[in-house]
Amino acid sequence: MAPQLRCRKFMRNSLLSRRQMVVDVIHPGKKVATHEEIRNELANRHGVSDSKLVFLFNFKTAFGGGKTTGFAFIYDNLEEAKKFEPNHRLKRIGEERASKRINRKMRKTSKGKKLRTWGTGRRAMLHKQKKAARDE
Repeated sequence: MAPQLRCRKFMRNSLLSRRQMVVDVIHPGKKVATHEEIRNELANRHGVSDSKLVFLFNFKTAFGGGKTTGFAFIYDNLEEAKKFEPNHRLKRIGEERASKRINRKMRKTSKGKKLRTWGTGRRAMLHKQKKAARDE
């Protein structure tokens, strides 16, 4: 059973290569449709080939039930979605960006080494680095 959807405040955002809208899911006396069902229905309605291009978030059910409201972004392609969407939303569709962060322990040990070398030791360390760069 496809959920009954109503899109409002529809806007084409060409700078971010996406369509954005507020989505109302009407479900009187029934449970709320899953994000997967809503995503597939929006993809069919807006002529999107891949439902991974549809991002849903911030869905809240009205008091007493019957109506749930949230936001939807439909991107033109997956590259644009990866560029603009936060990592937690990309995780939901299985398209996570690789993390560039070094773990906490490594950051702390390297910071400690920098702080412990001081004065002539620091100068000697910089001299060795410059000499190694020149020799290569």
